[in-house]
Amino acid sequence: MNSDIVDLHSFYGTPLGHAVEEAIGMALASIWANIPSERLVGLGYALPWLNRFGADTERVFAFMPATQGALCWPPARPSATALVFDEELPLPDASIDRMLLVHSLEHAENPRETLKEIWRVLSPAGRVVIVVPNRRGVWARFEHTPFGTGRPFSRGQINELLRDANFTPAAWSEALLFPPSHTRTVMRVHNLLERTGRRFWPIFSGVIVVEAQKRLYQGLPVAQRASRRVFVPVLTPQGAGQHAREKRVDLKPAVRRGGAASRSVR
Repeated sequence: MNSDIVDLHSFYGTPLGHAVEEAIGMALASIWANIPSERLVGLGYALPWLNRFGADTERVFAFMPATQGALCWPPARPSATALVFDEELPLPDASIDRMLLVHSLEHAENPRETLKEIWRVLSPAGRVVIVVPNRRGVWARFEHTPFGTGRPFSRGQINELLRDANFTPAAWSEALLFPPSHTRTVMRVHNLLERTGRRFWPIFSGVIVVEAQKRLYQGLPVAQRASRRVFVPVLTPQGAGQHAREKRVDLKPAVRRGGAASRSVR
């Protein structure tokens, strides 16, 4: 099940959503290295962290998958949002310095093909930062948060997936060490639980955060892509099908009468 843009936007407007935003922001800050004149793209629903880490960039875009939906961002400036298919990004080769994936890879139709497409658009020194639900964590088992939908990953699975797509994992972090609860008690102590969990039970974090660098100078086998979606434009206006069927029904008696007339002439 994919997360809907309306549900995601609503979740991050709740107290639990704000706590999640803060916890993941801390995990990202621990592995986020500054890149001069950075061109940053967020894929999925990365808006809360694009607002935080995109302030000093040369340019920043928010790409949202077609299965999720999109909303206008930033609200007070010209829109930097695009509705995309994650295996066909509307970018030229080697044009982006860093991509941030949140609520993205776990919903991808083919995660390996998505990462290969990200490899294509990243610059030679480009980096990808991925946030995915942890298979061992509690958050992946409850559907009242966006991390309970899609495909969770273990650290080993992410590591193998990145290496298959020609990325080298460089830094790891964890986030969401507090329980996914809306209760006031958890909200009051979530910062304490997050710091304690990082020290004592990081293996059970709600999400895994990894930064990987694009790997160059390695031959890639030529093979047909596992999935290739083709979008076909619909040229028939809504309601035209019913009108056409009624028109064909009205013509049938006329055709029969015309046939009878032609036989009588002979």
